[in-house]
Amino acid sequence: MRWYAVFTQSRMELWARSNLWDRGFEVYLPRYMRRRSHARKTDMVAYPLFPRYMFVRADLETSGQRAIASAPGVIDLVRMGPKPSAVRTSIIEDIRGREDEAGYIHLGREIPFKAGDRVRVLSGSMCDQVGLFEKRTDQERVIILLNLLGRQVRVKLHGDDLHREF
Repeated sequence: MRWYAVFTQSRMELWARSNLWDRGFEVYLPRYMRRRSHARKTDMVAYPLFPRYMFVRADLETSGQRAIASAPGVIDLVRMGPKPSAVRTSIIEDIRGREDEAGYIHLGREIPFKAGDRVRVLSGSMCDQVGLFEKRTDQERVIILLNLLGRQVRVKLHGDDLHREF
């Protein structure tokens, strides 16, 4: 049994995964949580780590390539020449090692600020305000100190909404 990369139809990764499961294959579709903004609403949505790709574990000698390639949502196995290219198990284990307790990949975006840095807010109701970076609170949110109405106020924002002010 070896791991192989599978190329899927656009935005059909979940459907292809389900169809391969139904055929008895072990399938791995690494996903991560990404912030989505639409019509003044922001939420977190799961996206494939590798859009249009997933991994399937199979013995191609016994199960055959056709069983995988003919599954609805699947285009074909990724090939190097005429043969499907196997993926090292260590690569799959490394990706799985980055998953959090909910099963999503932790990309660990780096917040490039340190305590005391002057930062400018790029969006939202505090847009164009300049403050001091205080600390990171979780994966994506940070706390900054803003001077509002003559006093310093702690504000929690998304890390992507800040820019270093020089």
